[in-house]
Amino acid sequence: MLSHVLKGYFFVAILVCAVAHFAYAGDPAKPAPGTKCPVCGMFVAKYPDWVGQIHFKDGSVEFFDGAKDLFKYYFDIKRYHPRRTQKDVADIYVTEYYDLRHIDARKALFVIGSDVFGPMGRELIPLATQKDAEEFMKDHKGRRILKFEDVTPKVIGTLD
Repeated sequence: MLSHVLKGYFFVAILVCAVAHFAYAGDPAKPAPGTKCPVCGMFVAKYPDWVGQIHFKDGSVEFFDGAKDLFKYYFDIKRYHPRRTQKDVADIYVTEYYDLRHIDARKALFVIGSDVFGPMGRELIPLATQKDAEEFMKDHKGRRILKFEDVTPKVIGTLD
């Protein structure tokens, strides 16, 4: 009898965790025409090839006109939204350079120092694979390939 009760609690616990995960996880979204980047104030929808987005666990989304401003916000969330922290972030997406699809920023590779400029000038160029990042580096004179965790405020500072 006790084992059936424990199995029931175990099942309910797993179900609650799964529902919580999917409630927080947000699919990539499209910014409304009047949506402004919280970092620079530019209208994000004008630059669909560069859109970045941060989804929060409460279901809200912030949109950015490029990965550079997305990282500026991510590194200093309190400046832009005093009640939030990085722990409130559920998902982060960037627009992949070659096929323009939204990809998980935490799995993306970013090329810096290339001859490709975004809406705000020098930019981190998001790519989905190592092969694409290396090809982009050759084609566009990139200096370095970074993983998400390698992007720091100091790196972002070199782009301004």
